[in-house]
Amino acid sequence: MRLRGRKGIRENLEHQQDLVVLDPREYKGKWSQIFGNDRPLHIELGMGKGQFISGMSFKHPDCNFVGMDMYDELIRRASEKVRNIWSGHDGENPANVRLALGNIESIEEFFAPGEVERIYLNFSDPWPKKKHGRRRLTHPRFLDKYRTLLNEEGEIHFKTDSRELFEFSLNSFAATGLQMDQISLNLHGEGINENHVMTEYESKFVGQGMPIYRCEVKVGESALRRYHEHKMDQF
Repeated sequence: MRLRGRKGIRENLEHQQDLVVLDPREYKGKWSQIFGNDRPLHIELGMGKGQFISGMSFKHPDCNFVGMDMYDELIRRASEKVRNIWSGHDGENPANVRLALGNIESIEEFFAPGEVERIYLNFSDPWPKKKHGRRRLTHPRFLDKYRTLLNEEGEIHFKTDSRELFEFSLNSFAATGLQMDQISLNLHGEGINENHVMTEYESKFVGQGMPIYRCEVKVGESALRRYHEHKMDQF
C-alpha cells in the first residue's frame, strides 16, 4: 500500500504528542501511565483512516483505546477524525485514545503480556494468494502473539468483507483452540446494527449491499468462563 500524503507529515505528528505515539516501544507495559488510569485497554490493529477507533473512544469513555497503523499518513488522517469527533462536546479532549505508529509484525514489542483486554481486527488485508497466508492477521502465528498480550478478560473482535478470509480465520481460531461466539455471515443483513461502530470500508460495503462477516473470539479465562456459563443457562 502506497500513500501520497501531505508534506511535513512527520512534523505534524511530532506536534501531536497528546494524541500520537511515534515509538510505542517506549510504552510497553506502561500504557496505563500514558492514560493516567487503569481502565481496560482496547486496541485496533490496522486502523486505516481512524473512523472506528475515534467512534469507539467517544462512545466508550470507560475504556482506553489505541489505534495502530504503520503509515504516517493514516495516523495523520486518523488524528483529524479523532479531534473532529471530540470537538464541540463541552471542550472535552480525547483523553482515552492514542494513535500509535507501528508494524503489527512487532506487536509483542509494543504491549506487555496481559496488558490488553480486547483486540479489534477490522477489514484486514485478506492476502488472497495462498503463499501469503502467513501475512494474514488471523494466521496462527499472530493468534499466538495475541493470546500472550490479552488478559483474563481478553477477546478478539473480527470483521471482514472477505468470505475467504473469514473462513480461513474461523479455521485458524479453531486450530489454535480458541472459542468463537457471535458468528455472523451478514452483520447488517436486517438493517444497520446500531450497536456497532463502522469503519470507512464497512460503511462503503454496506451501502453497496455487501455482507459483513463478524465473530467474537473468547481468549481469557474469565471471558471463557462467562461464555460457558451463558451457554449452560440456555439449556
